[in-house]
Amino acid sequence: MTSQAMSSHLIFTFSLVLRMVVAAAFVVSASFIAERTGPVIGALVATLPISAGPSYVFLALDHDAAFIAQGALASLPVNAATIFLGLTYVLLAQRHGLLVSVGSALVVWFSLAALLRSFDLSLAGGLIANAIAFAICIPLMRRYAHVKMPLITRRWYDIPFRASLVAVLVATVVTLSGRVGPSITGIMALFPVVFTSLMLILHPRIGGPPTAAVLANSGWGLLGFGLAIAVLHVAVLRFGSAMGLSLALATCIFWNLALWWSGRRKVAGVK
Repeated sequence: MTSQAMSSHLIFTFSLVLRMVVAAAFVVSASFIAERTGPVIGALVATLPISAGPSYVFLALDHDAAFIAQGALASLPVNAATIFLGLTYVLLAQRHGLLVSVGSALVVWFSLAALLRSFDLSLAGGLIANAIAFAICIPLMRRYAHVKMPLITRRWYDIPFRASLVAVLVATVVTLSGRVGPSITGIMALFPVVFTSLMLILHPRIGGPPTAAVLANSGWGLLGFGLAIAVLHVAVLRFGSAMGLSLALATCIFWNLALWWSGRRKVAGVK
């Protein structure tokens, strides 16, 4: 193996390990927050770019702005598939177990992601797909959003289990996405690692309806995430990868802060 090949291998390995650690830490934190503070705050944390963010940061180190922009364009309609994943789980988790609920949700995501990819949508098309998806899903999930999170006694292996679970999921996505071009990479970057992990972590411990409440509250936050992807697509071509990624992250953060502030105002108004 040449020195250049060894260097590339080390960079890939380091980025993979770092992504695994970052994603695992954030998902563990999100599940703890959901348990401690309720489904609303947990959903806001879960809809931050916890997995996709590191994916695009590391892609930007290896590829030019055009690659990132094309990847973001492919990611945008996939965000619509993610909200349907959430809706599928929310509906099934009210009466069914983990395997049926999560398995069916993932089948829906993969099917819709493949279908949407076949259309090769423009930026406008991706935004329209998101608008239609969220107009359908958010009202349907609303009735399942208000569930009190039960108190939970944690076990010593909880954190290692959660971290290992998320790390394996992230490693799988990264390994596959590293072998394909920008379009497939953009789709794989939006694989719902965080939502899947939260379902797998919380459902066996607190049951389907409370876990579903976290995803039911995620609709508006996920809409902001879709807007951030659109910002990324436009901004990287105009300002470069670093500024584009920064603007996309800022969009997510400010959107979720606005949702949090709006929620607090509504609570204060009721009181």
